[in-house]
Amino acid sequence: MNKLRRILSVVLLIVSGRALSQDVQMSVIEPLPLEITLHKTTNLIFPFEIKSVDKGSRDILAQKTKGVANILQLKAAKADFVQTNLTVVCAEGKLYSFTVNYAPEPERLNIEFAAKKAHPDAYFENGINQAEIQQLSESILAQRNQLKGPSDKHHKVQIELNGIYVHNDMIFYRLEMENRSPIRYQIQDIRFFIRDREPAKRSAVQQTETKPFYVHGDTAMIKGESKHIFIFALPKFTLEDKKYMAVQMMEKNGGRHMLLKVNNRTITKAKPISGQSI
Repeated sequence: MNKLRRILSVVLLIVSGRALSQDVQMSVIEPLPLEITLHKTTNLIFPFEIKSVDKGSRDILAQKTKGVANILQLKAAKADFVQTNLTVVCAEGKLYSFTVNYAPEPERLNIEFAAKKAHPDAYFENGINQAEIQQLSESILAQRNQLKGPSDKHHKVQIELNGIYVHNDMIFYRLEMENRSPIRYQIQDIRFFIRDREPAKRSAVQQTETKPFYVHGDTAMIKGESKHIFIFALPKFTLEDKKYMAVQMMEKNGGRHMLLKVNNRTITKAKPISGQSI
């Protein structure tokens, strides 16, 4: 009887071990071939912001395009270098792997990668995945106004907060701007501050800037007689009763500056993003 029990135990261990090995699946990311040269630039155009670049050797010269977060420019540091590799991780969590060879005349100088909906290869420490945030922002953009929040108006230009949404540790603010004048509105900057509601007399205003980690919408210009919707993703937070969040929009070479004052009561009206299974 004891012998039978021992045999059954061994069989169960073998079966459970096989089941466990079947649950763990391994996939290999095959590197893509890439050619670079001395006197011409190879441009890699990714669908999302570049977060990390690792060169296999110093024979590769790599830099991000100034003012652009998703383009990597490559050149060879010397001719006929030994084959090496290049690894790029982008904000959607995808890892791009390349084997890099020298070629006097590369076949392709501009290579663009399309966005693909798939599980990420990399998970960032802050848990932020740009592809996910973009999808959530597009969902918010398609929804109706969720609330009537604070607004500001100057010389036929108006901005209003009409939606606040929450997802995990992120809060999304939906701002709609309408320019009823024929003069286009050029945006110098849009900034978010946490300020004291009533600063003490004879003391400077205490404020702390909080920066969005994602912006959906054209933050350069609003055409005359048009509307535009912005989605700003910020870290989740609430405010003390004596503080408020200031949303400040400055017009470039103009005076139609906007200011929204968002209190804690408004922020706590944030709703989950409907229709999402992320």
